[in-house]
Amino acid sequence: MDGHATLAGPCSHREEVRKSRFLAHAAPVSDAASALGFIEAHHAADASHHCWAYRIGNEYRYSDDGEPGGTAGRPILQAIDGQGYDRVVVLVVRWFGGIKLGTGGLIRAYGGCAANCLRAGTRIEWVPRARVRCRCTHAERSRLGPRLAAHGALVEAERYSAEGVEVELSVPRSVIDVLAGEVADLTRGRGEWEVLGA
Repeated sequence: MDGHATLAGPCSHREEVRKSRFLAHAAPVSDAASALGFIEAHHAADASHHCWAYRIGNEYRYSDDGEPGGTAGRPILQAIDGQGYDRVVVLVVRWFGGIKLGTGGLIRAYGGCAANCLRAGTRIEWVPRARVRCRCTHAERSRLGPRLAAHGALVEAERYSAEGVEVELSVPRSVIDVLAGEVADLTRGRGEWEVLGA
């Protein structure tokens, strides 16, 4: 899966379906541990079920938490995928209201509540990035600034010394080679450009 949208931040949505209350929470996540941590943080002690799903690239998991198999976690995952989201977790908490919804009713309730929650959130483009360390002289650093900005590189840290400047950047993966070439040109090959990883 090559999803290029995630949520700008957490969001919630509540619905009532035949006396059962459903409360969905969604959030952007970077890995499985943060997804599971978000689910745990929104656990409601008095609720009947905590059904959830997350998608992070090709990795996904879901849970029906005691609901009939395939009626909760999978519809939540389908809501994530159906809207083209990646790096997102959705938890739907249910308080049982005494009326059984049946298989189709559960699928519609869980999937629908998750989908409405995602629609309520703010969608942003997700850009794969890498961390890069760049070293150059003070004069080169001032000329480098506009080029970094033009390619969407974000400065995360800067250290100044007598020899020059060391800059830690968050760089869109798609422009790493282009920027490496520009840094080499700008510094006449003296600058350093090291990709540190994700």
